[in-house]
Amino acid sequence: MYKKYIAGILVAGVGLGLVSFKSDSDRYFEIAKNLDVFATLFKEVNTYYVDEVPPAQMMRTGIDAMLKSLDPYTNYIPEDDIEDFRTMTTGQYGGIGAGIGVHDGKVVIQMPYEGSPAQKAGLTIGDQILKIDGVNVTGKPSAEVSKLLKGQANTPIKLEIKSYGQTKPRTVELLRANITVENVPYIGMLDNEIGYFQLSGFTMDASREVKQAVQKLKEMGAKKIIFDLRDNPGGLLHEAVNISNIFVDKGKDIVSTKGKVKEWNKTYKALDEPLDKSVPLVVLTSSRSASAAEIVAGVMQDYDRAVLVGERTFGKGLVQATRPLSYNSQLKVTTAKYYTPSGRCIQAIDYSHRNEDGSVASIPDSLRVAFKTAGGRVVYDGGGISPDVEVPQTEYSEIARTIVGKGYLFEFANKYKAEHPTIASAKDFQLSDADYQKFVAFLADKDVSYTTTVEQELVELTDKSKEGKHYDDIKSELDAIRKKVSHNKSNDLQRFRPEIQEMLEAEIASRYYLQKGYIEASFDDDQDIIMAKNVLNDPQKYASYLKVKSK
Repeated sequence: MYKKYIAGILVAGVGLGLVSFKSDSDRYFEIAKNLDVFATLFKEVNTYYVDEVPPAQMMRTGIDAMLKSLDPYTNYIPEDDIEDFRTMTTGQYGGIGAGIGVHDGKVVIQMPYEGSPAQKAGLTIGDQILKIDGVNVTGKPSAEVSKLLKGQANTPIKLEIKSYGQTKPRTVELLRANITVENVPYIGMLDNEIGYFQLSGFTMDASREVKQAVQKLKEMGAKKIIFDLRDNPGGLLHEAVNISNIFVDKGKDIVSTKGKVKEWNKTYKALDEPLDKSVPLVVLTSSRSASAAEIVAGVMQDYDRAVLVGERTFGKGLVQATRPLSYNSQLKVTTAKYYTPSGRCIQAIDYSHRNEDGSVASIPDSLRVAFKTAGGRVVYDGGGISPDVEVPQTEYSEIARTIVGKGYLFEFANKYKAEHPTIASAKDFQLSDADYQKFVAFLADKDVSYTTTVEQELVELTDKSKEGKHYDDIKSELDAIRKKVSHNKSNDLQRFRPEIQEMLEAEIASRYYLQKGYIEASFDDDQDIIMAKNVLNDPQKYASYLKVKSK
């Protein structure tokens, strides 16, 4: 089903490569000495420790602790986890084609993929999985359930399913298939001229999917494009190079990698003619856009090819490769840093210089070095990619976070779907006042308790005032504030209705239109998209962001 080895270097935590280890005799002696100490120590502990020591578990703890001292991206991958690792690099696996999760101890379908065995078998969001091939999975962690669902394509699997509103479970028999998770989950027009597509990963064929997305949007009449890289964690380096090449000239530098092994240092160039190097382009970024996503965003910015809108990106400028180990295990190890065409490395954290307590710190803005884009605009290294247009991100209220975290939105959306066979299109769907009040009533017997920031500060202030013997002097004022906060909390479902309703509408839309519906339902409230449309609809404003600001 999979190739024995996956070719490619990744900059988001996965990859494959070979590296030669060069060192002088003193360093070889230090390595041999410490390996011998480690082996004899392990033997003595295993022989004489008072309790039984599980060798594999103890060794794994030691390996993980050792690698953790380097950086978060250098990891040991045992044989049992190889399939998950391959899924990360290829986006492919054998299974039923559905995301799962655990809600209140129940294993439920969170999202069946379009055209998957799960969808064809009639499984829907919210369906509870009771048993898999006779194995009771209630209460099991999602990772364990996921392994039971996966397997070779064309192998049978039997699920015991309980749907919302049904008193009796039913048995569903289906065949696993080769599932490919799309890198581009959405392509569509926002209006008559502006096309939009979302890139969620950089697994194999990501560049082909992006190229097809751009071609499809142009066929649909797009004269301007929004390219959404928000929350994209990255992936294969060569896919980032090829995606950048879709928008920039053949022969242009895309990214350079530099590490300890000089033979591995390389500059990757655009090898093909671009698909479109002139269409007005906005790239959306967030604080969780990382690695390969940052390469693409950086290339677009360094060549003044697109206006970046959103948040400063994560700041991961490290490249990983994998080395085969014995017993079919692997080591994923950081081998280099990458540099965008202007010469900047956007790595935000210096793992090579740790504090005495082992902690690491981000590079302060005062130490970031200035570089210039092709058109002379100033950009900086050392802390991610800063957008050309920064959009303040919405801070959701405590009550909104509470009802999402406790699964109440998820539950109500299932209830709504059971009671409403159809709804308007995802873009047009809106909850009525009556429907929202039904949601408020639905929460009446639910635990929506939460502690606000003001309440936390009141507790701290009360404790400090008691320590300082001033509590009696301010007790009446503290009580008055406490009552005011309590009164406001009882009205929070109405006070924060816009943000709660926005999330609820997207959740409900997904019940009818799956992932595409969830995405479309958020368009009218998405501040990044609203800003991107404003920029694209004003040619002078768009051009001004790509030019050097006059003094």
